[in-house]
Amino acid sequence: MELKQALDKLFSLHQFGIKLGLDNIKKLLEQIGNPERNLKAIHIAGSNGKGSTASFTASILQEAGYKVGLYTSPHLVRFNERIRINGVMIPDSYVRDFMTELKNYIDEYSPTFFELTTAMAYKYFKESGIDYAVIETGLGGRLDATNTIDPLASVITTISKEHTNILTDDIRTIAYEKGEIIKENRKSFIGVLPEEAETVIVDKAGRSESQLFKLSEFLEKNIDFVKLSVEEFDYKIYHTPLPGFHQFNNAALAVLVLNKVFGLKDISVINKGIDKVIINSGIQGRFETYNEEPRIIFDAAHNEEGIESFVSEFAKIKNQFARKTIIFGAMKDKNLESMMIKIAGEFDEIFVTEIDYERAATINELKIIANKINIQIKETSAPVDMIQSFKKGENNHCLVILGSIYLLGKIKEDLEILF
Repeated sequence: MELKQALDKLFSLHQFGIKLGLDNIKKLLEQIGNPERNLKAIHIAGSNGKGSTASFTASILQEAGYKVGLYTSPHLVRFNERIRINGVMIPDSYVRDFMTELKNYIDEYSPTFFELTTAMAYKYFKESGIDYAVIETGLGGRLDATNTIDPLASVITTISKEHTNILTDDIRTIAYEKGEIIKENRKSFIGVLPEEAETVIVDKAGRSESQLFKLSEFLEKNIDFVKLSVEEFDYKIYHTPLPGFHQFNNAALAVLVLNKVFGLKDISVINKGIDKVIINSGIQGRFETYNEEPRIIFDAAHNEEGIESFVSEFAKIKNQFARKTIIFGAMKDKNLESMMIKIAGEFDEIFVTEIDYERAATINELKIIANKINIQIKETSAPVDMIQSFKKGENNHCLVILGSIYLLGKIKEDLEILF
């Protein structure tokens, strides 16, 4: 099987959608020798911040001298971005060989895209002899394909309403689903959670005899920095390469995990890990400046909490610009009405767009919502053309492309093709 055939085969598995449950992935893992049993992993879930926290965790471990596997989703441009070792993407040849080896199994049992990708990551990490893996969940936690590992620690970054068509819109139910990644007699960690969600997680940790660490009990927030205090270890964060004060929380949570799991206290290692997070993990789309003048920003704010973080960060710079424009697209299972209300007052022009993806909200659906809440919008079916034209415009203007990471990925892919 050639690489293109392998990837076409893999992406065709999206047609089977999301299958919540572990029976299929367990059968698949058994087929390939249960590589997950050999992984020493940190398992990370959350409504927001899980990708950033995973990236900070992996980057710091790498700077500490370890060989680290990082599994995240979704990718932006290339499938290989999902699976990395010390920042280097999985080779095309491994993807091709893995798919070739399992062709008959796939044809017979129809595993989902995410199940197959998760199995691929586990097998690649085991065969590559990594020291540690940092594994980000895909959806939820309890029935997520990644919930087949027995991790050194489980981490829950934030909890908010998301994927309401699957996880419901009840915070306690969502907390229960994510909390099920906590394992018996293993350490667990939480970021700053709503009280009703924290109560659920505390109960789960207690029943699992898991030692639970709450970031809020170790973190002191100041106007422009945070301080993490763990026994005799104090660490201050003034800046990260990922813009936004919320990234201080994500970085601090990663440091807390590594301190409590590995006893890591070397400030120089931690500093390097945070400073090199983009290089070491390849993370993109977090208030990312694509072009300076005129300013073009990509941000994968995919739900209400993400939008709030974006708006907070954008407020610091928006007065620099004479005109502010946004291209917005998101998944239909989000609270689109609330998201659009939050961005409405920040921009002079709002364009909506869509991508060819089964979960994406269509332009028409977004227009109906905008009409309902009395927001004036325009539409674009060619966001890349719009970006190209914008780059030739006034230097004191700003264009933001915001919403689903799938939208950002498609646009970035098309931009890369152009250049």
